[in-house]
Amino acid sequence: MSERIPVNPGEVEWAGDNPGIYLRESVDGPWTGLGIFFHVVYSNYGRGQTMIVLGTPNESLGYPQANNICMTNNRPLTDYLIRDFISKFPSFKGQSGLDAMTWMDVESHVSEGDMMESWSETMTSQGVEMRMQWQQLGQPFAVEVTPETCATGEHDMYSVFLEARQAGISVNGKDLTGKVTDRLFFGKQMSTAFLAISETWVKPAE
Repeated sequence: MSERIPVNPGEVEWAGDNPGIYLRESVDGPWTGLGIFFHVVYSNYGRGQTMIVLGTPNESLGYPQANNICMTNNRPLTDYLIRDFISKFPSFKGQSGLDAMTWMDVESHVSEGDMMESWSETMTSQGVEMRMQWQQLGQPFAVEVTPETCATGEHDMYSVFLEARQAGISVNGKDLTGKVTDRLFFGKQMSTAFLAISETWVKPAE
């Protein structure tokens, strides 16, 4: 086993929380609903919160024709996250709804729960409410991955994950179709809903 070093010499790109909920009708079926939330406490683009919900991920439609919506309080930060991270995440990669989604500036944001049994994030804007809720949370575990196994293929990533056995996404009180299923995640079968907290992404030193 190679010797661990106490300080990563790479460039810290951003740090914060990054929970997600991915829904589908069957284990091997297409995604019917995707939700991801960012609470960024440090980046070169400043701090901010962003929620992206794709109610029809594979359709090039925005709201109200489809529930493909992005709410944010820092648009340059969100542009950066989409370009360098979200668009490279396997579940979001190639989803036409990501390019077509309607952008809104956040008017209110509420976080609720204890992160022991449940957690939720709710954002509203222009009369639209988006809510992501995680339930039946498991025990936290720490993750440390290199570019070979990282979602972007380009970063070192450190995070604490909590698996959620039940979760849902709603827009204006109506649940998106699909359900939480299982997938191979960091070498183990896990739910497609999770809290990712204290997450840090580092560009490795050359």
